[in-house]
Amino acid sequence: MHKNETERRTFGGYRELLKIAWPLIISTGSFSLLNFCDRMFLGWYSPEAFRAAVPAGILCFTMLCGFVALAAYSNTFVAQYFGAGEYRKCAVATVQGLWLSLLAWPIMLALIPLGLFFLKISGHGPAVFEQERIYFSILMLGSVSQPFAAAISGFFSGRGETVTVMLANVLGNVINIVLDYILVFGHFGFPEMGIAGAAIASVIAGWVSPGIMLLYFLSPSTDHQFFTRKAFRWNPLQLRQMVRYGGPSGIHLFLDLASFSLFVLLLGRQGEAASIASNMALSINLFALMPMIGLSIATSIMVGQYMGARQPDFAERSGWIALKAGMFYTVPLVSTFIFFPHFYVNLFGQSSGIAASPEVFQICRQLLLVLVAWGIMDAVNFIVSGALKGAGDTHFVMYFHTGLAWTFFAIGELVLVLVLHVGPVIAWLWCLLYIIVLSLGLCWRFKSGRWKSIDILDRHTPVEEERLPVDH
Repeated sequence: MHKNETERRTFGGYRELLKIAWPLIISTGSFSLLNFCDRMFLGWYSPEAFRAAVPAGILCFTMLCGFVALAAYSNTFVAQYFGAGEYRKCAVATVQGLWLSLLAWPIMLALIPLGLFFLKISGHGPAVFEQERIYFSILMLGSVSQPFAAAISGFFSGRGETVTVMLANVLGNVINIVLDYILVFGHFGFPEMGIAGAAIASVIAGWVSPGIMLLYFLSPSTDHQFFTRKAFRWNPLQLRQMVRYGGPSGIHLFLDLASFSLFVLLLGRQGEAASIASNMALSINLFALMPMIGLSIATSIMVGQYMGARQPDFAERSGWIALKAGMFYTVPLVSTFIFFPHFYVNLFGQSSGIAASPEVFQICRQLLLVLVAWGIMDAVNFIVSGALKGAGDTHFVMYFHTGLAWTFFAIGELVLVLVLHVGPVIAWLWCLLYIIVLSLGLCWRFKSGRWKSIDILDRHTPVEEERLPVDH
């Protein structure tokens, strides 16, 4: 490979954003469809299975998310190395993410008893707890596929090759939905397995996407350009850099989701109708807003590539146009919560009794109204935090987000639910207030521009004197 001076990147605006984002939006959209179908099938199957799936599923991801975020930070390193023209290091960063995911698996398995303890003390009733135990345990046993997939996908998404990620994820999610239907209800000669079938389907299909991307990563054409096969070495320096910047991202996501898991577990104590309505609303919110995670990843990639190319002003512009694009999607979508509540509630099945109760419908309708503002502000959080992480500003995101989550949100919910015994609507409004304060703080940080001086690649030479290698 020949080396010469890196050319300055030309700002592509909305066109560049959409080129990177649309495959990621479809990819995360297919994941949200998968989760929604999973909840819907379990709603058709039994009320106990439906009530168990949301808290057990969220708690499972809470146990894993720190490791997933750490492995996924390979995406930011790949983006910045790619922007800097250091193409060989893209593979090196990816492989260190794979090593981290494999090393984390024994730790994730060791967390199973702790998760079961939290579910047991949540007070959801013996029948629901048994369903939670089955679902949580099986998902945790197959947990390593999630950080592994996050690491390997970063090699493609960080370079803007998001179509590959989309195709692999969509195929894996489609297989998961099909297996869900077969194993939950027992079709095509398979036994009826209920919630255990849903978990087994997730574990099996969870390896489809990373398996496809790993084969492509090791293919002769990719190896010829990026030396991917030679990258399978332990690299202490790169590993330390990933832990240094990706560690705060993992801690932040874990503590954030831990506070949200506490919120979900508390909702399960408010009676069957409130619990079912809250699980419906949470499932609808996940289905509607999951594509914003794809846009958040795209924002992180754009910001990372421009920061790697030492063009922070273009990185800033990327963040703001991504936020405008997110509002263009989110505002019309959440407006449907106001006008079509029957449509959303009835998706969970009148025949099983899940959506038949007038009390359940009334509570869910009120929660859907809360979700209008919740969805808009949550989209802001996804996109702006993605921009800050792409720039390497993970320490601020961690300190601010987790501090607010545990000093304001979690303590407030504990007081409201356990001491004041408020209903689900008040509990959700407190969560909405937390999301609003969080979004305002993240926007202030991004607007301040303090993140522009961060250099996660540790280049100390002035821009005008530096000669960055470009591989051809």
